[in-house]
Amino acid sequence: MSVLTAHTRAEIVRQRDRYPHARSAVLPSLWAVQHQLGYLSPEGMAEVAELLQLTPSEVEAVASFYSMYFDRPGGRHHVLVCINVSCALRGADEIVTHLERRLGCPSGGTTADGAFTWEHTVECLGACGGAPAMQVDHHFQENLTPERVDAILDGVRAAPAGEGPQPRPRGARGPSAPRAS
Repeated sequence: MSVLTAHTRAEIVRQRDRYPHARSAVLPSLWAVQHQLGYLSPEGMAEVAELLQLTPSEVEAVASFYSMYFDRPGGRHHVLVCINVSCALRGADEIVTHLERRLGCPSGGTTADGAFTWEHTVECLGACGGAPAMQVDHHFQENLTPERVDAILDGVRAAPAGEGPQPRPRGARGPSAPRAS
């Protein structure tokens, strides 16, 4: 029995058909599964393998390599905080401490109400010019302060279902002025 909707299966087939080798469609296919289910279930990955004519272990190897794919259900919103060198030098530790206190759960945890799953990563988000930075539902938020983080989280909570933070072009500054170095 399929855990994927006809829409998700069609998207995977569409991705597969874009490439000369079906293996090239693994990443976008996993995104399609994660967008539908909220994480990569073993059954969802098995369906990707079937549709791409790969072994399940080949799909699982890709999924387990990347930190952007989730292996268990999480909150309705995902927050990822960069703590790599540029962000660390501009206050990422303060942001991590603030998030842990504000959300009431450690990195990798989900809030009691199921609204947020958050984590910090040493992998760079590529937003060094706006450090410290985080992603909320894959939308970049830069020039963070504890007050700005609170405003972002409050905005996400208040948004109608299916709407998250407003995306901004890369490099766009937040409402607060860049912090002095």
